[in-house]
Amino acid sequence: MLVCRVAFKKLGKRYYFNPNGINLKNGDKVIVETIRGIELGEVIGDLIAINEDELEIKPILRLAKDSDLADYNKNKEEAKSVIDVTKEEVKKLNLEMKVLEAEFTLDHLKLIIYFEAEGRIDFRELVKNLAEIYHLRIELRQVGSRDGNKVFGGVGPCGLIVCCNTFLTEFETITVKMAKNQNLALNPTKISGNCGKLLCCIGYENENYIELRKNFPNPGDIVIAPDGKAKVLASDPLNRTLKVKYIDEQDKFGFYNINEVKLSELED
Repeated sequence: MLVCRVAFKKLGKRYYFNPNGINLKNGDKVIVETIRGIELGEVIGDLIAINEDELEIKPILRLAKDSDLADYNKNKEEAKSVIDVTKEEVKKLNLEMKVLEAEFTLDHLKLIIYFEAEGRIDFRELVKNLAEIYHLRIELRQVGSRDGNKVFGGVGPCGLIVCCNTFLTEFETITVKMAKNQNLALNPTKISGNCGKLLCCIGYENENYIELRKNFPNPGDIVIAPDGKAKVLASDPLNRTLKVKYIDEQDKFGFYNINEVKLSELED
């Protein structure tokens, strides 16, 4: 089954939709129905084939008209003032939450407001107040710190604009194990991003390090070095080097290329 990928934000997640017989190309603006309501999205890339039973695919309703684009831009402008109004209401209610974004569905029947908070927030009173102001359905969505950082952007420790604000469309799970696998210093200030979570870039080379570590000695392994048996103290699979300590000579250390040693169990 051929499907098209549709994004609702510049760096938003891509969703699959059935082209529904419409001739679509990259960059086309389309009208679709989601669980939130009628929305305007943009086709990303060419059509791709997937397993028809893989997931439920909704159809593209139609190509967007000029009037749809006008409504979209009008909603976008109005959403800017919604953020200010919501912040005022949050302040009145003394709620510990940070308002990030607001958006209307294309049909202007629902208003979605995104916020970041440390824990659970009772925002029922806030929803009630906003509904009285805008006279439509209000939905508040709590997002994580990564999503919050994606909105505000900033400069990462590398000196470049953060990845989530430039090209990342989805967040992958990053673990401390990945950092250890790359011999990174486990200092939170060194391996954490502006969002306070582990740097997304730690995951970029993880697969390469996994491959490099195959059949490569780990700290604690015993190897046969040029001057005898030695215990691996540190390994650098990227540079293919090892730091070892000789077993029979307690004060003797060595620094070798992987080609200069072999695993002890391979010794005849």
